Amino acid sequence: MKSIFSLLLCFLLGFNIIMDGETSNENVIPENEVELGELLFFDPILSKNRSISCASCHKPEFAFADTLAFSKGVHGEATKRNTPSVMNMAFRPYFFYDGRVETLQEQAIVPIEDPLEMHLPFKKAVKRVRKNTQYQEYFNKIYGTSPDSTNILNAIAAFVTSLESNGSAPLDVWMFGKEDAMTESQVRGRELFLERAKCFDCHFSPDFTGDEFRNIGLYNGKDMNDKGRFEITKDSSDLGKFKVPGLRNVALTPPYMHNGRFKTLEEVVEYYDDPTAFISDPINIDTLLMKPLNLTDQEKTDLVHFLHALTDAKFPHE
Repeated sequence: MKSIFSLLLCFLLGFNIIMDGETSNENVIPENEVELGELLFFDPILSKNRSISCASCHKPEFAFADTLAFSKGVHGEATKRNTPSVMNMAFRPYFFYDGRVETLQEQAIVPIEDPLEMHLPFKKAVKRVRKNTQYQEYFNKIYGTSPDSTNILNAIAAFVTSLESNGSAPLDVWMFGKEDAMTESQVRGRELFLERAKCFDCHFSPDFTGDEFRNIGLYNGKDMNDKGRFEITKDSSDLGKFKVPGLRNVALTPPYMHNGRFKTLEEVVEYYDDPTAFISDPINIDTLLMKPLNLTDQEKTDLVHFLHALTDAKFPHE
């Protein structure tokens, strides 16, 4: 049975999904590779039983993230890690929490083939798209050739690359001189973010990530045993480290952390105030987090308010 969410999205976007799983795009004719990638992103043709699409887990209204701690794949099984937002990916040097791939094209293959996600060998996915007469028409129009393993991935990557924040968040407007764009609490939260709360040490750059790997204390080798970056590098210094995510639109992307442990930003701030109050025996925790911050209740509130100031007023492709 097709995902109700996917069908609704396709209806709203003018896509008509027919019962054999192929896509009829009579009302949406892509003019460029971004629009072509958008069609593929919302099309369940890329999943084994044609029940889910990329957008089933990367929901546009939640900044292209999911609302579950662990998304559900074609067989209803949960994924191993929380689904992050795919906004603001254009300048990232690697992808996934463990940084296993370096390009968006490589990234697109993984969920298509993952047995817990779309569970379809990529070669079969390519054959499906190639057999679809409308996709044949669109790919020939845009790329001058039939769908293949390269241009399918290029189209998806082009769409994801287009999902960049547009400078409409309250912080951006405030930075350009509109002093009432942020509340007094948000302004105080910004100062805490930059200084005493140490957030900026890891969440810097325009997208609020340093594209580094950090261990924030959510690994103890027992009930929390996801080794993160270590599984890729086999370097003991990477044990329990995960890619630092960008924070734009973070208020729209709960639950948080690679394991979806925290349901709210308030819980996240509470955790960072004193990680060892939550996890008494973390292994390889970052030195920045070894001492409590001892934030006041007002300071915690100000930080949360500031994080809400990172939400775009308007999303691309909405």
